[in-house]
Amino acid sequence: MQIAHRMNLLGTETAFEVLAEVNKLRASGKDVISFAIGEPDFDTPSNIIKAGIEALKGGYTHYSPSAGLLPFRESIAGYISRSRGIEVNPEEVVVAPGAKPIIFYSILACINEGDEVIYPNPGFPAYESVINFVGAKAIPLPLLEEKDFRFDVDMLKEKITDCTRMIIINSPQNPTGGVLTEKELKTISDLAIENNIWVFSDEIYCNMVYDGKFRSIASLPGMKERTILLDGFSKTYAMTGWRLGFGVMNTELAEHFARLATNSVSCTATFTQMAGIEALEGSQEESQEMIKEFKVRRDIIVEALNNIDGITCKNPGGAFYVFPNVTEACRKLKLKDAKELQRYLLYEAGVAVLARTCFGKKNEEEKEEYIRLSYAASRENIREGLRRIKEAVEKLV
Repeated sequence: MQIAHRMNLLGTETAFEVLAEVNKLRASGKDVISFAIGEPDFDTPSNIIKAGIEALKGGYTHYSPSAGLLPFRESIAGYISRSRGIEVNPEEVVVAPGAKPIIFYSILACINEGDEVIYPNPGFPAYESVINFVGAKAIPLPLLEEKDFRFDVDMLKEKITDCTRMIIINSPQNPTGGVLTEKELKTISDLAIENNIWVFSDEIYCNMVYDGKFRSIASLPGMKERTILLDGFSKTYAMTGWRLGFGVMNTELAEHFARLATNSVSCTATFTQMAGIEALEGSQEESQEMIKEFKVRRDIIVEALNNIDGITCKNPGGAFYVFPNVTEACRKLKLKDAKELQRYLLYEAGVAVLARTCFGKKNEEEKEEYIRLSYAASRENIREGLRRIKEAVEKLV
């Protein structure tokens, strides 16, 4: 039977493939510590769970408008207005079952075949995947270790052409934990306004900034109308399984997003939306404690990585990932690249990590090797996992 050619353009998210491999090994009896999946190891805060249960009991088991329940969109509008310092109304909010649909909707609604979209590399795999899927041209913007995994401003300017229609940014960033500075946000905004370009701002880790404060590009002058802001509940509130995200954009674009939702998912589960109101307006205590714990874990894992011969690690400013340089470790172990190191650590040390190429092909002239570790794992597992990595990497030293 025929399979559409466009399916060859669609990538995947390797973290889930590694997770399947980890589960298979565990089922066979192998002890594996996983730093591969980007999911909080905490349960959803109890007040949110309670709100979801009450919503189910209260009859929130039916369709909602495709853009989302009005009370929920009002709650989101208030939250974004407070947290980003911009005035947002409910008509500028579209709810989705997770954050990923907003990535699809943004590129489907704004990008034509042959258009160019600049995206961060290394970066979240869905960006490049969806750009390619719609027949557009994905233009990678290298994130540089010497700049704490931010980009070179002059390089961004050089990549903008008459065909550029969108710049994608993700700060704090997956997989590196890098955080864009206000100066860099200003540069992007100036270029977007000057060249009439959309900015897609993935802000899913906005509440996980450990050094300094979060700043949204949408808050800069002239940017609210041309920014598509993505946020959600999976990371801040440990609600990955609830599938709850949203986009904020101008009202004209929001109507197109709602139509895409109607044609793809109909709507987002109503009881999860009611739980989302509680997440935004109820007690933040459990969420804040979780984020404080992530900062402690960051410090533990960075110190441990820098104590392994052949590995160096920058201190990430946000999210819950580290992106250590493992070039020397690969050389010592006579491994070709980080992909081979990923496999070596899984089978030799019982530790799951993700190679740099899980987050896009290497940029031109990129010679170094990296892996990503998620520190959304217990302190005990972090210490034991890093002990295993150290032993496996230094065994030949």
